[in-house]
Formats: sequence, C-alpha cells, structure tokens
Amino acid sequence: MKMERGDEAPFSGRQNPCFIRVSSAAEQHFLIEASRRASRRTFLRRAGLGGLGALLSTWPGRGLLLGAAPQPLAVRQTTRATPRPDLLSADSPKGIEVFQLTTEPNVPSSHVYMEAPVFTPDSKRLVLHRSAHAHGSSKADPEHRYLLCDLANGGALHPLTAELGATGPAVSPDGKYLYYFVNETELGGGRLTLKRVKLDGAARETILVVDSPLPGTKYRPSRIYPLSTISSDGKRVAISAFLGDGRTEGAPFGLMVFDVQEATVNLILQGPTWCNLHPQYCRSRAPDARHDILVQENHGNVCTPTGEVQKLTSGEGADIHVVRDDGSDFRNLPWGRDGNEFCQGHQCWRGRSTWAITSTGTQRPREDQLIEGLPAPHAGHVGRQTPGACRNDISRAFPQPHFYHFATDIAGQRLISDAGPLGKDARLFLAELGQPGKDAAKKFTFLLRPKSSCVKPAHIHPFLSPDGSFGFFNSDESGLLQAYMIRGLRTI
Repeated sequence: MKMERGDEAPFSGRQNPCFIRVSSAAEQHFLIEASRRASRRTFLRRAGLGGLGALLSTWPGRGLLLGAAPQPLAVRQTTRATPRPDLLSADSPKGIEVFQLTTEPNVPSSHVYMEAPVFTPDSKRLVLHRSAHAHGSSKADPEHRYLLCDLANGGALHPLTAELGATGPAVSPDGKYLYYFVNETELGGGRLTLKRVKLDGAARETILVVDSPLPGTKYRPSRIYPLSTISSDGKRVAISAFLGDGRTEGAPFGLMVFDVQEATVNLILQGPTWCNLHPQYCRSRAPDARHDILVQENHGNVCTPTGEVQKLTSGEGADIHVVRDDGSDFRNLPWGRDGNEFCQGHQCWRGRSTWAITSTGTQRPREDQLIEGLPAPHAGHVGRQTPGACRNDISRAFPQPHFYHFATDIAGQRLISDAGPLGKDARLFLAELGQPGKDAAKKFTFLLRPKSSCVKPAHIHPFLSPDGSFGFFNSDESGLLQAYMIRGLRTI
C-alpha cells in the first residue's frame, strides 16, 4: 500500500456557449444565456497547457494505459442543456420547466445515484457521467467520464476524469473537490487508487494506492462498488468491495473507510451479506453523528466465489443499519424483516438530521410505502420489531402508495420520489415533510411523467439539489438514456 501525493496533469474541457430561452421567473443561478466563450489564451491557461500541441485530436480515453495520468482533452460535443417542454403535461404545475442536460446522440449518460454526494453546497454545480447507466459504468469502458454540470452557466458540461476505471465519485462538502477511485483491481490483486481533483480540473492528486492486503487482514479488494460516500467534515471517504480470492465459497464483502488527511484505510465491516452496501455518511455536522454510516445488509443473498451476485436477498430480506466509521456502535433501523414488510433497498438520511427514510414493500396491504426511523440499539436482525425503535409512515396520507426511489433536500423539508406502476406511465411527485417521527408528508404534487422504460439500467432515480429548487431524473424516452433536470420547484 502506497501513500502518494502530488499534482498530476490538469484536465479541462473547452467551455461552449449555451443559449437557452427561459422564463423571467427562472432561478438566478441558471443563466438564460451562457454566451461568454473563453478565449484561446484563457482556455490554455485554465487547462494548464503550454500550447495547442497538448490538446488531443482524437476522442478522449482511447489508448490510455492503466495507471497513466489522465490526459488533457478537448470536448467535441456541444455542451448545452436543451429545453424539453414536451415532457410536461396539462397536470404539471405552472412555473416548472424541464431540461435535458446530456444530448450526445450515440452515448448514454446518467445521473450518478439518488443519494450520491454529487452537488456543491450552493446548488450551482453537480457531477454526472457519460457512457454510463443508472447503476454505474464499466471499468473497462474507455468512453466513461465524470462530468461537471455547471447550472450557473446554462448547464455547460466539463469533463473531470479520463482514467480507465474511474468510479465512486464524491464531491467534498465544501464544494472544492471531486474525490473518486480508479479501479484497476482484480480478484486477489491489482490496485485501487483514491484521487481528488478540483472542480475546475486543476490540482489532481493521488491520495492513496491500495496494492496489498488491507491493514490487519489478508483481503485484497475487487469488484469495487460504484458509489462512495464522504463525511460531512470532508475528512473520510468510504466505499465497499468484494474481498474474496476467486476460489473461496461464501467469501466476504466489506466496507473500507479512507482517511484523506492521513492517507490511510481501514476495513470496518466484512461478511458475505454486505454485497450491496449503499454506504451513506450522515450529513449532520454534529461531532458524533458525522461518523455514522447508513449501510444495507442483504440477508439470504447468493454469490459465486468470484463475487458475482446471483440473488440479492431471500427469506425476510434485507435490513438497514447504522455503524460508526471505526466499526463500532452497530445499530438497527426499524424496517422490514417481519414477514410482511420488506426493505426495497433504497434509503437515505433525511437532510442533515439523524433520521433516515426507506421505501418498503408490504404484502398486506400491497403497497410500497415511505417509512422514516431513528437508529436503535442492535437487537438482532429483527428490523421492524427492534425493541423501543421509533418509526413513522410518511406516505400514509397518499392513497395506495407505490413509491420506490426518492431523495430529500439538505434541510430535510422536501422529498421527491417516483411512483408506480414503473414504466412509461411512472410519475414524479414532490412532497413536503413535517415534524420527524410524527407527521405524514403532505402536499404531494405531481410533476411529470419521465416516460422512461424503467428497466434497471434506465431507472428514474430522482433527487433534489441541496436547496430544493431543482429536481433531477434519468430517462430513456429518446431511445437512449440521458440526464434531465426540472427547474422552478420553489414556485410550487
């Protein structure tokens, strides 16, 4: 394992003008016309290039060597957000607008995931990715890039990564850096690299290279999970992986926590049931809470010795826990595992609070509900039946709820969710949240139908900007998966 720090070649994409006609009530940070084009000299200075010879003339990524520093590149695509009023219906609220953020005709693009930390705190910029699907990307895809979407410049897109195998993005809480991993692992070997880069593409650093067993273990990580999470103080990044050697039955998966200041890593959870962890740091700034990580445990899963998941859950299904990032204080959330209620596998913290929300499926009645809860002491894997636990059905005011994927704003006051039946007729709703543990969500407002097929690679996966003024979703309504945005939610 190596600790490495140092600047690598800066990486920048040319800023293209973007002309978008919008209403006079538009949010001030999504400009009507982003018409300023960077001069050649300004572009070269920002990119840190000495001359045009440093620009690539071919499409970025082809011929990159494993482990090589990302190369500067010029982006050929026109980066502009396209108005899509056709996705609104007569029932959509007045004052909202829809934009398609990605438009490459032959390359699918997607938002990262509902709970992924992809936004700057001012709600002006977010990270998404091209040559990707709703659940990640291929580490062998040379076309994959993480892109910065600049809402303060009409949705202009700027590439942030060029490495083969880039995965697990996390924007720092101060909005200055993108942390990400470069996955060059293989069963029982290879290497995993944690990097960071400023959101202007400069000052790329290698923080830590894992190329030997994790400290105090015999395990080498592989099959790196596509989602990472970062603590609210920006000091720790966590990601999960398979830990098997390719031969051992029942091999474990585990959760790694990286200290970005000390450039160290520790394995805090391990076992065969951690195959789909969905790790999420609590976004609270409280000294204790900012060490808490929300994790998902898939009971009854079936995996091969090489870590391929053949069955996600069985029996009473998954349960959700909270654990400190040193592996201590393992707790339950009061959801599922009672023979009637089953966790879907979608959950998130309610804003910066210590409450969390999940979507469940029940057999009696046949509904898909949104339930919030507080962590309680571990009392076995008993889910809903955890003694003394506090929970609240926030979807109970919605008739026959069928909610699946959702997210809240950073204040924990608004929630966006898709609603079934999943498919071309799936809908998006915005709701207001009341007192935690007591109130049902209210003012469920229909927004639109994304018209996605909702097959797994094209799940809608809606989420909100931190300030709740923008909503985001995926759709393959055009025939190819793309990333979309709703503006004007503060008018509702």
